[in-house]
Amino acid sequence: MANLPLYVGIGSGICTGISLLPQLIKLIREKKADDLSCGMLVLLLAGLGGWIWYGVLKSDWPIIITNAFSAIVNMLIIAFSLQYKKR
Repeated sequence: MANLPLYVGIGSGICTGISLLPQLIKLIREKKADDLSCGMLVLLLAGLGGWIWYGVLKSDWPIIITNAFSAIVNMLIIAFSLQYKKR
């Protein structure tokens, strides 16, 4: 029971991290970014950056790793959406 907060944090971080993967896959398959809000993605990226910073300040590796993964997926979505919106 002592490790329950750790497991909840890791599980939640994994769910958050993989939540954007379906959007990334759809974006790459369809090569269309018309329905994406870049403002939301930029705001999400700022929030993820804050969580990573918080994790660094607390030396909390689960927070750092899961939010860094989410940030990478989010940056890929932003990059592909900018690429496909130019067309």
